[in-house]
Amino acid sequence: MSKVLIIGEHDGKTLNPATLKCVTCAAAISDAEITILLLGAETAAVAAQAAAVAGVHHVLRLDRPENTHPLAAVFAPQIVAVAAAYSHVFGPSTSFGKDLTPRVAALLGVPQVSDLMAVETAYRFRRPIYAGNAIVTVEADPARKLVATVRVASFEAAALGGAATVAMVAVDVALPTHTRYVGAKSGSTDRPDLQTAAKVVSGGRALGSAENFKILFSLADKLGAAVGASRAAVDAGYAANEMQVGQTGKIISPEIYIAIGISGAIQHLTGIKDARTIVAINKDGEAPIFEVADVGLVGDLFQIVPELERMI
Repeated sequence: MSKVLIIGEHDGKTLNPATLKCVTCAAAISDAEITILLLGAETAAVAAQAAAVAGVHHVLRLDRPENTHPLAAVFAPQIVAVAAAYSHVFGPSTSFGKDLTPRVAALLGVPQVSDLMAVETAYRFRRPIYAGNAIVTVEADPARKLVATVRVASFEAAALGGAATVAMVAVDVALPTHTRYVGAKSGSTDRPDLQTAAKVVSGGRALGSAENFKILFSLADKLGAAVGASRAAVDAGYAANEMQVGQTGKIISPEIYIAIGISGAIQHLTGIKDARTIVAINKDGEAPIFEVADVGLVGDLFQIVPELERMI
């Protein structure tokens, strides 16, 4: 039996959908026993959500004041202590997982497999390379613990309807003091999270300014969508860094992705190739984005976007 420990991502109140996608990946391993580990100061509410995920057998709560904020340096040694009883340790390929999981692998003294996109056996997987232009099959050593990140864009979220056991767990490890929480700054918004949103409206350098990006925010609010941006728009200062979609930004898989004023550089296409439907709006009919778009509209975005919003 493969005992899989999934590091649950949450904000203290809600379980991140990326965790449910990790469950889907783990469930593809035959005879897997899946446990979700939650670290925080008070994880009762999140644990109840995790216990309701189909396919999950156990939920472990590791509550202590030091876990109030998700610091990778603080979380990692605790995860290593819990992981002793497991054959696999999975984390999501989100900013949280990419920060934390390599530390866990390093402390365990094992290599990490990144961006699992398909499961063949308990130790054999497929993952993308070369910006997603090729898929490689990798096989890990069954004699060693497997630490991996799951490419959340490649899996559907696990369904609900489970009834996992929930238990508290404590570990006796010395926590590092060289890292401490000072504060967090991010663009607070009521819009959906970019990495897990079903609908995304994204803008490129063609918008011309941060002020013009407001027309995308208005359209996104009407659609109930998250807002993204190309690297060119971020580098130009039109959009915040956390909005960047692409190879060096966020890899997403929404139901619908609306690319507005984005030419379609290969690095950007890498981040959206798992989107179910791609809609492109661009005045250049030869833009590369139209080669991957399911629906394309050639025209001036400053006329088209307001008209779309009025129709909605």
